[in-house]
Amino acid sequence: MLLPLALVAGLLPWQTPTSQAPTPPPGKRTTAVSPKKSENPNDTNAAIVKEFVKRVDDYVALHKKLEATLPPLPKQTNPQVIDQHERALGKLIQQARAKAKQGDLFTPAMQAFVRRLLAPVFSGTDGAHMRSEILDNEYKGSVKLAPNARYPDVIPVSTVPPQVLQNLPKLPEELEYRFVRQNLILFDPHAHTIPDWVPQAFK
Repeated sequence: MLLPLALVAGLLPWQTPTSQAPTPPPGKRTTAVSPKKSENPNDTNAAIVKEFVKRVDDYVALHKKLEATLPPLPKQTNPQVIDQHERALGKLIQQARAKAKQGDLFTPAMQAFVRRLLAPVFSGTDGAHMRSEILDNEYKGSVKLAPNARYPDVIPVSTVPPQVLQNLPKLPEELEYRFVRQNLILFDPHAHTIPDWVPQAFK
């Protein structure tokens, strides 16, 4: 896995002179994984991101190991079967990570780094518009996040603006970035769970 660590003077971390936010086709949802970035060993934040990537890789290895013990989903399936598979995998992950806590994947240093990355994205008129879209489309009730807990069924899975994704480390397909209110979460779509999150990722 390439580390997303390019840094060019005058640009945000990981942006290159030709990098642009991906534009989804009309009517299509924006993907919730980040585009690939190139590595710059001189990036002062390299150690923070490297540690995050390692923790993500460790989680994904566990995810794959546990999912391999379950019967594979049939080619012809239905929402009920998918839901059963998600819940079974989620239970296995919860058991294997019984002592997990917030900050195990997003370390305190990585949380601070994410907030620094997102601060300019959510600044200005465009940033205020993105912030309003995220919060206006979110569930307005009270949500209490917990490590490995199931993504609340009452909350539609959020979209993530491409301007946010282009500044974050790329994730493997087993994980996605999503928002729950102002919290940036790691979402495991196979288990429909939340392994970890950044509280108050933007203001």
